Amino acid sequence: MTPQGALRPADTPPGPPVRRRRRQWAVLWLLSPAALVMAAFSVAPLFFLLFTSFTDYNQRTLFTGEFSMVGGRQYADMVVDPEFWDALARSVVFTVVMVAGSIAIGAGVAQLLTRLATVMRMTVTVVLIFAWAMPNVASSLVWKWLFQPGYGVVNWALTQAGVFGDMTNTDWGADASLAYLSIWLLVVWQAVPFIALTLYAALTQMPAELAEAARLDGAGEWRVWWSVTLPFLRPTLLLVTIMSVIWDFNVFNQIWLVSAGGPDGATTTLGIFAYKTAFVSFHIGQGAALSVITTAILLGVTAVYIRNLLRSGEDL
Repeated sequence: MTPQGALRPADTPPGPPVRRRRRQWAVLWLLSPAALVMAAFSVAPLFFLLFTSFTDYNQRTLFTGEFSMVGGRQYADMVVDPEFWDALARSVVFTVVMVAGSIAIGAGVAQLLTRLATVMRMTVTVVLIFAWAMPNVASSLVWKWLFQPGYGVVNWALTQAGVFGDMTNTDWGADASLAYLSIWLLVVWQAVPFIALTLYAALTQMPAELAEAARLDGAGEWRVWWSVTLPFLRPTLLLVTIMSVIWDFNVFNQIWLVSAGGPDGATTTLGIFAYKTAFVSFHIGQGAALSVITTAILLGVTAVYIRNLLRSGEDL
């Protein structure tokens, strides 16, 4: 017989290992819907993309389903293709220029938000959110209309200013430099709101005593920003920089809708080159190989960010 008031074995509450196992299974069940969606729409297409890059998928395959395994021939052909290296160089240079412009202007706007009155700050914040929330396809089409020769508002305004003479009939998409400038302005305009609001949120968390102590020591505003504000913002700056690199390296809609990779391939970046290869020339296997290379480059950039993030965590 068991003592009075003692629990029977069947009534004994489960021990910590049992509770831990149940909690783990509960977490897995809760995560399973999201995991299934990611597997269906992210992981599976990536594996299919990788598989396709080792085949000779082309227009015939779309109708007959016939294809052959070619191994690494698609990758070997790209290594000796000068168009690939030109597109890669354009992507790298253009990404650096876009990220630098976005970060510089975004940081300036974030600093400006800290000095505005409440009403004006809220107004600027709402404007930034609306600009960032606008679909890039719609904004790219409107942007192209603004720069249209003959009736474009930008051409009219520049002509009225008289700085560059009569620019009414200037076709921005027909000149490589002007096309790049137009696309750069568009991408930076779309990227600045996110960067500015993110950096502003970080600035609001910086203790005011840090800047005040530097000013008491005789530091000017530029020195305060460089020696106090910038080190405090470094983790956030690293985050928005890596995200901007990933987004800008993958820019497609803006370039395609504004210049379609022209004139004469001058604005053909890696994404435009992959699209033309896969869906214009219908060399789908080679286009898949280009996409795999792009993914590998971005994974490398992400790995650098994660490594720096872990190092910064160890230093704290």
